[in-house]
Amino acid sequence: EIEPFGGAATCIGGCIRDPLSGRAYVHQAMRLTGCGDPRTPVAETLSGKLPQRKLAQTAAAGYSSYGNQIGLATGLVSEVYHPGYIAKHLECGVVVAAAPAENVVRERPQPGDVVILLGGRTGRDGIGGATGSSKSHNRQSLTTMASEVQKGNAPEERKIQRLFRDGNVTRLIKRCNDFGAGGVSVAVGELADGLDIDLDAVRKKYDGLDGTELAISESQERMAVVVARSNADRFIAAAEAENLEAYPVAVVTASPRMVMRWRGRTIVDLSRDFLNANGAVKHARAAVPAPIPASPVSQDAENSSLRSIASSLASASRRGLAERFDSTIGCGSVLMPFGGRNQRTPAQVMAALLPVLPGQETDQASVMAWGFDPEAMAADSYRGAYDGVVTSLAKLVAAGADYRRAYLTLQEFFEKLREDPARWGKPFAALLGALDAQLDFGAAAIGGKDSMSGTFNDLDVPPTLISFAIAPIRAGEVLSPEFKEAGHPVYLFAPANSGAQSQREAWETFHQLCRAGRVCSAWAVEHGISEGIMQMSFGNSIGFQADGREIAWDLPCPGAIVAELTEDTDLLCAVRLGTTTAEPVLTTGADSVPIDELLSLNESVLEDVYPSRVPADPAPVPVLEAPAFSRAAPRTGTAKPKVLIPVFPGTNCEYDSARAALRAGLEPQILVLNNQTPDHVAASAARFAQAARSSQILFLPGGFSGGDEPDGSGKFITAFLRSPQAADAVMNLLQNRDGLVLGICNGFQALIKLGLVPFGEIRDTDAACPTLTYNVIGRHQSRIVRTRVASNRSPWLTKVQVGDIVSVPISHGEGRFLCPPDLLAQLAENGQIATQYVDLDGHPTMDIDGNPNGSVWSVEGITSPDGRVFGKMGHAERVGPCLYRNIPGNYDLGLFDAAKDYFSL
Repeated sequence: EIEPFGGAATCIGGCIRDPLSGRAYVHQAMRLTGCGDPRTPVAETLSGKLPQRKLAQTAAAGYSSYGNQIGLATGLVSEVYHPGYIAKHLECGVVVAAAPAENVVRERPQPGDVVILLGGRTGRDGIGGATGSSKSHNRQSLTTMASEVQKGNAPEERKIQRLFRDGNVTRLIKRCNDFGAGGVSVAVGELADGLDIDLDAVRKKYDGLDGTELAISESQERMAVVVARSNADRFIAAAEAENLEAYPVAVVTASPRMVMRWRGRTIVDLSRDFLNANGAVKHARAAVPAPIPASPVSQDAENSSLRSIASSLASASRRGLAERFDSTIGCGSVLMPFGGRNQRTPAQVMAALLPVLPGQETDQASVMAWGFDPEAMAADSYRGAYDGVVTSLAKLVAAGADYRRAYLTLQEFFEKLREDPARWGKPFAALLGALDAQLDFGAAAIGGKDSMSGTFNDLDVPPTLISFAIAPIRAGEVLSPEFKEAGHPVYLFAPANSGAQSQREAWETFHQLCRAGRVCSAWAVEHGISEGIMQMSFGNSIGFQADGREIAWDLPCPGAIVAELTEDTDLLCAVRLGTTTAEPVLTTGADSVPIDELLSLNESVLEDVYPSRVPADPAPVPVLEAPAFSRAAPRTGTAKPKVLIPVFPGTNCEYDSARAALRAGLEPQILVLNNQTPDHVAASAARFAQAARSSQILFLPGGFSGGDEPDGSGKFITAFLRSPQAADAVMNLLQNRDGLVLGICNGFQALIKLGLVPFGEIRDTDAACPTLTYNVIGRHQSRIVRTRVASNRSPWLTKVQVGDIVSVPISHGEGRFLCPPDLLAQLAENGQIATQYVDLDGHPTMDIDGNPNGSVWSVEGITSPDGRVFGKMGHAERVGPCLYRNIPGNYDLGLFDAAKDYFSL
């Protein structure tokens, strides 16, 4: 509400930080936001507030910027709308993390143990962030609270993630705290009963901070760890190897007091008994109204037609919002946010493989979903919260999971409660509703967050209790919601009668059908049955014909599931709704509308706020086909080629890259480069050169080098590789040892800036050279695209033929390939344009659905003249078993297998 970009970045940064302090690796994120109608004219903005459009757009940019930079897959992005959120924007993040149990050690610190501060430096921007986010706002807040917004540094937190994935490091840690509310005073102060803290040891972003500021500054990118004194040097050395600052700031003492010293003076000396007292006991009165019995919702013919549902804000497509979030980083996304051949059916869950390290494989996954309806909560907090839990569990069931293995976490956001019993009654009733649902379905809640600050003058947020549910599942068991085939029966699975017992039986029966392979697709009902059928139809343009029986098509019915089955069933909990059809038309009762019309209506609702399309360049796009030619084998073969994968500040695809190399039988070496001081940079260049001279392949992976600021990607990588030592090693690899070089995404940016593509050598580049610039849509793009092989002259492409169509994940903000016309024609004639973006029919295109960034001639990848240097935007390393199950396609470009064969003895 004060600074949306930084505020939303803080949301996801802090969310990652919490499990990271438990030594767990965060691998999936979900974002749920709430605001007023973002289409509201700016002129209608309340005094003292930012426009809803500005809040929504800039917060989305902030959250995605931080998540994309740190390398976190955002598997689901949702937004709800209610006029009450004009009082205070809802920015909610939830993440999934995992760690090998043996890597997590929890011990009681002993006198003499050392507290080490790890990560980013301290500044004033970290003062008051947590308390500020818990304050209600007034007309002065925009000017008085701006200093409370932290400045995030995602690449720094990425380094801590990497460090904490090393079991040899985490097993040294006795206790760990993140730097949330309270800064040093809490992060360090909670670690042991007795502490002697030296505030002068805390490293600062700049001079001028006093002792209080040093003690209370928060940060997303710092950790405080307790290690035995004998292990301190070892821990600090491991941190330095990950390009992190780490240094002692405190000692554990036998005296049960927290002491802080600054400039030779003791400025804090508090007994642990006092700190543990938790302050004065508080009391409040709550008036809880009797719950409103659940009752069917009467149909409104005017607002329940398919066209009106498609055009509604509640059901509108969020694709233009979701595609700015990287959904494939980590090579673990079982489902994409939008599925089907058309990538138009929204997923209701995020599903991801557990994050094992390269060289390990698993099909163990998790599915996570949310349940919440602001209108229902506003009508009755108890019933709204109960139904929110039910909806979150129903989405898991519809995805193939067993609700009996689910856990919950609850997020609460309510108005400022003051001393009004009626206001206190709203969160109290909501918690009662959620508790009853937990008891009815055996799902325990394991934590959560709350804020009672949602008031702006006399405007309040709607009662908000969001249920997030998570359950384990095998990746092969995950169901997606898009209709799969015409001629299948469609059923509604719902309780035979009211009550939790009947709901449990319906879910368990449905789960048995899933295990038997009789369910093709499923959708948990949120805004009515017809809305679910409509969304299920979008992905593959498969129609639906209702049977003609009397159905309340707009009934919300929390817990119910619409399912496409392989065959008919006579189960009591299943009501036959109709049949899927080859004709792309939806018919429910008397309503019949073509799918294309509904999709156009659905995507137009928020198109002005979250664009998903831009006008296509009308220039014709040639179909490129370079004839094959014989390739020379390298002068020296090897049974197991070595792949050097340098990690620059901001690199985040190193794990995916190493995994792809290992699967092909290559030997990857991840080399973390250090840029903390000029001496560190020089030493890193020497290490890089040495590693390159013993490797056969150099792979520049994707990421956000230097935060991609101020004017484009790949600058730091380029500067580093232009240094004499590094440049000599790269050219020796290519010219004297017939090696291979690959650059993907940010690595492709670097290859172009260096001149390695298309010229095959490191040289100065100018305006006559190709470049990669911002996507024509003006934002990050993340989804699956289809590419056509235009030339297989490169050793990297011997596993494919010219004309082959290969699907590939993309995730970039600067992927638009531009090239002077004469040079472009020369590259095509030389067979150096390796791959082109194509549409669903396999034709190169300038339409954004096929060509996500507007690249000239639909160019996706190019090579050096001899083909041994290959740069491409699509993440060919982010493929593997069990991934992207809701988008059909051939994902195997065979890059790494081809590289292995190239060097085979």
